Amino acid sequence: MPKKLTDAVSQYRVLGNTGERVSAIGLGGWHLGLPTVDEQLSLRIVRSAIDRGLNFMDNSWDYNGGTSEIRMGKALRDGYRDKTFLMTKIDGRSKKEATRQLNESLRRLQTDRIDLVQHHEVIRFEDPHRIFDADGANAALVEARTAGKIRYIGFTGHKDPRIHLHMLEVAKEHDFSFATVQMPLNVMDAHYRSFGKLVLPELVKQKIGVLGMKSMANGIILKSRTVTPVECLHYALNLPTSVVITGCDSMEILEQALDALRSFQPLSAAQVKAILAKTKAAATDGEFEPFKTSSIFDSTATHPDWLGEEPQRVRKLMPV
Repeated sequence: MPKKLTDAVSQYRVLGNTGERVSAIGLGGWHLGLPTVDEQLSLRIVRSAIDRGLNFMDNSWDYNGGTSEIRMGKALRDGYRDKTFLMTKIDGRSKKEATRQLNESLRRLQTDRIDLVQHHEVIRFEDPHRIFDADGANAALVEARTAGKIRYIGFTGHKDPRIHLHMLEVAKEHDFSFATVQMPLNVMDAHYRSFGKLVLPELVKQKIGVLGMKSMANGIILKSRTVTPVECLHYALNLPTSVVITGCDSMEILEQALDALRSFQPLSAAQVKAILAKTKAAATDGEFEPFKTSSIFDSTATHPDWLGEEPQRVRKLMPV
């Protein structure tokens, strides 16, 4: 019989200052809707992950045209929803578009409340001001939280740590505190445009839940032939993360993630130094982190209409 996680400190962690206890590994939603993953397999992956102790479920309104959320909704039937901390993301920057996307996510996920909704792909310096405009997306999420449709609000991004810091500054200007922030944290990040060096200390200081992603960059980091999948996961788990989100497109990859979590022990300074020494040369120019150096991972660049209209105050300034 497959082993279930034991209730160890390294396997369940507190999500920032929310008090929520979440599995240190979270199941990524993007892979669940890939054309190479049939629906029955995706449902099996989700339910097996929950049965084995993972309770943090990641998703996004835009993943695979909605297929990922639809499959997650089906997998969370029959009592599985009550066993999970469910997260999704929306791309809308306007209040109107954010509201539309959130309501669609609720319908697809077959739930009347999502535990955490995050502003997705904060990858431009103008994104924070659009989101915090009086008629922006955060107003929609705050209203949804008041109405009981969502519980917590966060944001994500993968481009530049300075944009994350800017988002935190703009939030502070509006007297708003995020529950979570999601960002790339991996064995290459420490060497190039580092979220771990610039943003992570600030999140720890503010007691904001840290959601690590792209620990293997969808396998791209493994192509450097410098580290193993388990080393990638252990490195990210060793950081002050609440959750390390990883995608699983097969039962074997899910098993790999579970084994990495079960075997994780805090790394010594010497072990961290050794991993970073192995990855330094490959990481120097960001080649193996193309989400930082190209637009390949930027779904809202491909579909700018997902962002919604610019703020009304900006539109008024434009010539007729």
